[in-house]
Amino acid sequence: MMQGLLLAFVVGGLICVIAQLIIELTPYSITPAHILVGYVVGGAVLSGIGWYQPLVDLAGAGATVPLSGFGHMLVQGVFEAVGQEGLKGVFTGGLTASAFGITVALLMGLTVALVFNPKG
Repeated sequence: MMQGLLLAFVVGGLICVIAQLIIELTPYSITPAHILVGYVVGGAVLSGIGWYQPLVDLAGAGATVPLSGFGHMLVQGVFEAVGQEGLKGVFTGGLTASAFGITVALLMGLTVALVFNPKG
């Protein structure tokens, strides 16, 4: 159990370190938004060619919690929906697979905004 937690921490940390190095070491201006989009697309591409699932099997939450895991979830949802519904699944699978996580994020954001009354 402890080894799995450590591995998840290391893999998730390495994913974050790579993003920070890209921001710090590139000569042109790469913003966090570029990193976010790049990680979602990268996770989707790696999932599509079958390379992301072994990382998920190895690191668990260390690979599914970062945004690359969101891209992976979208693609896996599409694969599953296409298998069940055909072409319609291309359009519905990604959002169906990620609906719970998106809903929780929105509700938590709303709750925090209501409780803490942010300014700006």
